[in-house]
This record gives sequence, C-alpha cells and structure tokens, in this order.
Amino acid sequence: MKYIEGKIGWAILVALALAFPFMASNDYLLTVMSLAYIYAIATIGLNLITGYTGQFNLAHSGFMAIGAYTVGILTVDHQWPFWMAFVLSGFVAAAVGIPVGIVSLRLKGHFFSIFTLCVGYIMFLLIEKWESLTHGTVGIIGIPAPENFLGIDFDTPRGQYYMVLFFLVISVWIMHRIVTSLLGRTFMAVRNSEELAEALGINLMRNKVLAFTLSVFYAGIAGGLYAGAVRFLGPGLAGVEHTFDMTMFMLVGGIGTLFGPLLGSISMPWLTQYLQFLQDYRFIVFGPILVALVIFLPNGIVGTYLAWKARAAYRKAAPAAARAPGAQDVAPAKQEKPSHA
Repeated sequence: MKYIEGKIGWAILVALALAFPFMASNDYLLTVMSLAYIYAIATIGLNLITGYTGQFNLAHSGFMAIGAYTVGILTVDHQWPFWMAFVLSGFVAAAVGIPVGIVSLRLKGHFFSIFTLCVGYIMFLLIEKWESLTHGTVGIIGIPAPENFLGIDFDTPRGQYYMVLFFLVISVWIMHRIVTSLLGRTFMAVRNSEELAEALGINLMRNKVLAFTLSVFYAGIAGGLYAGAVRFLGPGLAGVEHTFDMTMFMLVGGIGTLFGPLLGSISMPWLTQYLQFLQDYRFIVFGPILVALVIFLPNGIVGTYLAWKARAAYRKAAPAAARAPGAQDVAPAKQEKPSHA
C-alpha cells in the first residue's frame, strides 16, 4: 500500500492500466476489466453517501439502471447519438434522486436504508412492467456503440476499455477534489455526529441531499457506460443484489476511503473469475474468504492500512514528545529549614 500513496503512486496505477490491454491475452480479459471499472465508478458514488456521509442507500443499483435505460431508450427508440444520450444519463439519475433524497433523508439509520430498499424495488418493478417505455422483461437490444472520437474506435474491446478507463480516472479525480475540500469535511462531520454538525451551523438536509445527488449522478454515469459496453439492458440491472455487490466492494477495499472502493471493485471480480474452475462450489470458497476479511480486516484493506499507519506514527511521536524539553515534571527544589535567630 505504501508504494501507491501520493501522486507518483496514482501515476503508476494509471500507467499500469494503460498498459493492461497489451498484457491481456484475449478480449475477454478486457471485457472483465471494463465492467470492473464501470462498477468501480458506481461504487465510488455509493461510497460518498455511505462511507463519507453515513447514509446507506440500498437503491443505488436502481439509479444505475436509470442511467443505463436513459441511454438505451434514447439511442434505440429515438435514434439519438450515444454521446448525447450519455451526457443525460447522469443528470436524469440525479433529477430522480433529488426528490427521493428529500423524502428519504428525513429518516435516519436503518429506517433510511429500508425506505431506499423499497424505492429500489419500485424502480425494478417500473422497469419490468412499463413495457411501452422500457420494453419490459424483453429488455432493450441493439444499443449502438459510442461514435468514434479523435480516431478512436469504441466498437472494439480495446477502445471500450480505454473509454471506460478515461471516465474512471476523471471520476476518481473529481471525487478526490470533493472529499478533500471543505464540502467533503462537511459530509464527514455529518457522518460522525449529526447533532454536533448541526450545532456548528451545518445545514443537515441540504448537505445530505447534495451528497445523495452526487452519489446517484455517479451511478447514472456508470449506467450509461454499462449500456454502451454491454449493448443489452434488462430489469435485472436494477436488482438490489448489485447494490450488495457494491457494498461488498466497499467493505473489502475500505469504506470511507478513496482508494478502497476502487481496489475492491477491481479485485473481487477477478477473484470470482479465478474461482470459475470450481463451478457451483466456488461460493463455498468465496464465502469464507469474505468472512475472514470482515473478521481480520474490519476496516477493509485500505482502512486497516491507514489505521496501522496512524498507530505507527503515534508510537513514533510519543517518545519524541517525552524527550522534548519541558515534557517531564521538574523535581521540586528542597525547601530550606527556617533558621532560628
């Protein structure tokens, strides 16, 4: 972990990602990595409302489906260019998320989670039953590939990979700017104690709705990229199991960290791919691995490393503070006995 800290570490990660298509032996590996990047974008958005603001949204996959269906409906039914439809995917998801957030964020804790779970199921039912708009259980077939841009052909697995990678890098950079700003510290103050944050003059509802809107915007963008990469959409995309998958990515990587959701979103799909040879028995191996991670690394991989680093810095600073001048109590001077005249 210490080798990927700072700007140099992130630059090395980007360089490795750029070189991955030349190291991959077939197009299937590129497709797996592209889908992992797409879910990483959605997980980064979920981490903003859950990890940084403390509100567990169980309708996140529903908003991802809204972004995907925005692209699918506009391109297939109305012959829009992909890029025009893609620009709207995040904004449509955010427009739906604002009223949902205003209503749901009046609740706290597990009541908020239960409410969003119901909202996500309503989204799933609307997609499944509204056949005139969403094509129902048949789904949307034949979504066109993104149009070529600057000579790059996005109709190939390598072109799609670089397209998704570009938006992932932009998404991580924007999220870094958010969480390290005053706005991000405000979100964390709301997560740590709503009462204390309100006492400091923070408008709870406004900031929670803003975090919720930014979160579902990320989900909508990820959905739009998913539609352009897979070219087929079905109601299953709005299923709550995808939200649980993103939650698993956060927990494994480290909830409330910037690199944690990215690490979990990329590592866990590859782990499941390497367990494919076990067929139906792979979950017998996969389940105990997750249980062991939760038990021994409760803060996730990145969260555990940051906690260990903080403790090491504290142990290193404690002796230095003890050796500092004036740190130790000065022994009281001996009092002279009063002289008798």
